[in-house]
Amino acid sequence: MATVRRHVRINRPASDVWAILGDASALPRWFPGIAEVKVEGAHRIVTTGAGLPMPEEIVTCDPLLRRFQYRITAPMFRHHLSTIDVIDLEDGTSLAIYAVDAEPAVLALTIGGAAGAALEYLKTMLEHNEGPSGP
Repeated sequence: MATVRRHVRINRPASDVWAILGDASALPRWFPGIAEVKVEGAHRIVTTGAGLPMPEEIVTCDPLLRRFQYRITAPMFRHHLSTIDVIDLEDGTSLAIYAVDAEPAVLALTIGGAAGAALEYLKTMLEHNEGPSGP
């Protein structure tokens, strides 16, 4: 199993960052390459831009801790858990952290690389807009 962690400091309050990262249906807004998301209770189906559906189980969505966790349940994974945390740095900025544990290990590297790019995209999006809903 492999673990990959990416993080980015965002010049926005934690509440603004969490408003997007804590919304299970908002993934296409901040994660390039995701075309569509359908959420039903604790289950989510993420469809990639290539049309590949990825079934997921939402494990945690805790607004007090600002933590979102999910498992990809597609058969290509023997194990998967991704954790997204938003940390209030108490100076008007936040730290967004995306960690993935996966087996086979190559899938952790793939998701971790994409997540790093997605966090950078989120940073740019939030720092150049008025807030989580845009201008």
